[in-house]
Amino acid sequence: MLIRLESAEVARGSFRLSAVGTFRPGIHRVSGPVGSGKSTLALLMAGLLHPTSGTVYREGIRSLLLSLQFPEYQISGSTLLEECASWGLDPVPFLNAEGFRNESGRDPFSLSRGELKRFHLACILSKPCDLLLLDEPFSALDCRQKELLCDRLSGRSTGITVIFTHEVEFLPEIDYSWNIADGSLYDHGRTSGPEMIVTGLKKIPRRPSDE
Repeated sequence: MLIRLESAEVARGSFRLSAVGTFRPGIHRVSGPVGSGKSTLALLMAGLLHPTSGTVYREGIRSLLLSLQFPEYQISGSTLLEECASWGLDPVPFLNAEGFRNESGRDPFSLSRGELKRFHLACILSKPCDLLLLDEPFSALDCRQKELLCDRLSGRSTGITVIFTHEVEFLPEIDYSWNIADGSLYDHGRTSGPEMIVTGLKKIPRRPSDE
């Protein structure tokens, strides 16, 4: 299972992103400044954006999920119950487990930004997939919710997980580090943990059962 970027390039006006590299099973972190192209790369890897030149090659990837930074754009139900149903979830036990007990009739857009983000990510992480692409998943979450998200991400024992983020304090244990700078994607190789990317990160270890 892999996704390989073979001189994949996106060019729009003055914006240009060139990506070469292979993403294998494990947790990958892609960092970069605002406007560097992290969201563009996520869309490219998801197949929602076609490269201007080059190729995005997928092998053994039968299912993928993409979470964009702003969950409002990915809500389709008028109630939390309808939104759960759209993911094929059993609404009542799911909502109870996620802290939304007796709120199945609530409008998703009545939630705070942090609550909506948490709900959206819970829906996505409830579904198994070969390729999980998360664009700024930590935005709008408080510290406790970031820790819980790290724990869930570290619990993914199979598949390819790519986290596109500015977050430097709360991260799951990262297997591979990447960076976008000056219009290019750079592969910094395998790492034994997030503290090797930026000094002083808070390490959220894998669960013992996942070792």
